[in-house]
Amino acid sequence: MTYGGSDRPTKNERREAAREKARQLRDQQRKRERRNKFLIQGGVIVAVVAIAALIGTLIWQNIQPEGPGPRNMASDGILYDVGMTPVETVALQPDEEPTATVPDESGTVANIVTYVDYLCPFCGQFETTNGDQIRTMVESGAATIEIHPVAILTNRSAGSQYSLRAANAAGCVADASPEQFYDYNALLFANQPEEGTTGLSNDELKALAADAGVTSLSSIEQCIDDTEFKSWVQDATNRFLSEPIPNSDIETQQRGTPTVVVNGKQYTGSLTDPAEFASFVLQATADTYTEATATPTPEPDDE
Repeated sequence: MTYGGSDRPTKNERREAAREKARQLRDQQRKRERRNKFLIQGGVIVAVVAIAALIGTLIWQNIQPEGPGPRNMASDGILYDVGMTPVETVALQPDEEPTATVPDESGTVANIVTYVDYLCPFCGQFETTNGDQIRTMVESGAATIEIHPVAILTNRSAGSQYSLRAANAAGCVADASPEQFYDYNALLFANQPEEGTTGLSNDELKALAADAGVTSLSSIEQCIDDTEFKSWVQDATNRFLSEPIPNSDIETQQRGTPTVVVNGKQYTGSLTDPAEFASFVLQATADTYTEATATPTPEPDDE
């Protein structure tokens, strides 16, 4: 801009204009600083609240009191009687010892018991090989099946605790929809993740429950999200690793999954040969029948 004649500002006017400009710049700077300070403080507060909420959740998960175990698993496992009918039981209370299942000792029924970890690849092999034929045995009245979910591989899923979450989900289904547990068990193995991965998410575990056709889906979903049976899973796993297996003489040393027991005898054969397992079931049942029908040798007459 140019000035002509008396329109040209004086030295004092230029100085005052410069001062006013400087004042305006200082005011703008202070406003920016206040705004930035407010944003920073707000961000810090939001971050602190989020961290506090996360810490609170973790603390709650770790110190929450033990609740009861799943219904229908008073033995730490769910039993399907002949005809594929789940046996209903009350929930196992905290610090209460499991009630061992009373086996059929007639020698006409195979009492099949499995201990499985849903991340264990060998468990997956056994289920893929024998799941359908075990169902057929039970439906026909030739066998019963009792399944015990455990979580010995909890630390092998990249921090997601998949074994524990999957065993808890199985407990949720046993508790609210026992008729569909066997199908859910099969789906967990059909969709089994590899060791070292994070495994299935809770949403995926819930989706499999829906695929299994469970009843009370909403309560099962909440149970999965809350890891409701976490304490029970941990207790059942510890019992599996450290205590005798009921109705058998299996030692606790080097116990792993799958542990498969038929009429008190441990199956140690092929996990991928259904004929070998079927033969073992027949032999174990025949041995029980022989023991049940054996005639005692008469005592000699002393006279």
